[in-house]
Amino acid sequence: MTSNNQYLVEVYQGRINRVMDFIERNLDRALTLEEMAAEAHFSKYHFNRIFWAMKGETPFEFLMRIRMEKAASLLLMNPKSTISDISEQCGFSSLPVFSRNFKTHFDITASQWRDMYLSNPEGLKEFHSNNRKADSKNNKTESKSNKAEGFGTIYFSDQYEPLKWRTNMELNKGVEIQEMEKTTIAYVRHTGPYKGDEKLFERLYGELFAWAGPRGLTSRPDLKTFNVYHDDPSVTDDEKLRISIGLNVEPDTPVDGKIGKMVIDGGRYAVARFELGPMDYEKAWGWLYGEWFPASGFQPADGPCFEMCGDKIEGGFHVVDICVPVQPM
Repeated sequence: MTSNNQYLVEVYQGRINRVMDFIERNLDRALTLEEMAAEAHFSKYHFNRIFWAMKGETPFEFLMRIRMEKAASLLLMNPKSTISDISEQCGFSSLPVFSRNFKTHFDITASQWRDMYLSNPEGLKEFHSNNRKADSKNNKTESKSNKAEGFGTIYFSDQYEPLKWRTNMELNKGVEIQEMEKTTIAYVRHTGPYKGDEKLFERLYGELFAWAGPRGLTSRPDLKTFNVYHDDPSVTDDEKLRISIGLNVEPDTPVDGKIGKMVIDGGRYAVARFELGPMDYEKAWGWLYGEWFPASGFQPADGPCFEMCGDKIEGGFHVVDICVPVQPM
């Protein structure tokens, strides 16, 4: 592929990433094909086909899939919320509409999904792994509005006194509840499996810094890098998992090609600091959700979570802050 062709591919990738961000941030209302096409700067007559060719699903299939996956995650993370509450939170006009879509998408009812998780989490994982829906079946879901998802952020407020925990987990150095402010990040995005793939992360960071370095964006004193996880790996098929590798930039920073830009909203977060080796990340996330959350008095709130990546330390470990939006139980 020539360099010119490669550039054109990256432009297309950047436009599709931008419209995916737009969809995520507007799940609380009905979206039209014209709006999405305009956000991607494509003709509405070609946008649907371009999106499908690059992502393997239409824009409306993507929209409904992330709505249903969000609902599935909320059912597990918020055991005290009723199914009706979650249906409303995900923007469905009625419980029957939500229930019909959920059963179509996951081949199991919402109550069965939650009950199976509460009684046998590993059994639910095995069931879901063996019953992933083909894209063609996902076409049967109905397009309804949803609540907008927020994002995490990387700035801490001096006005909020954080609650602190110390733990006996060897890798964990403490957990704090912190109030964070809005920021803007420039990112490169990967869609597909990423678990334990050091080479993938090295490549993505290499692409990001190759773009940011010549623009003087890597020398700012408040530089932070982080990995934003858009999907729940226990719900979303590995081939559709999205991760954005980013760094903080000024809001008016121009981006192009495959480098995207998005605003990360502020809010209240659990920030768990770890010293992690390449194979420790899953263990750290598992401890945070499986042990810390149940004893904390908090539950995960709506919105993607992310890792803030710090310095490399002795033994090949990295200082990593895992950040999850929270709300009281």
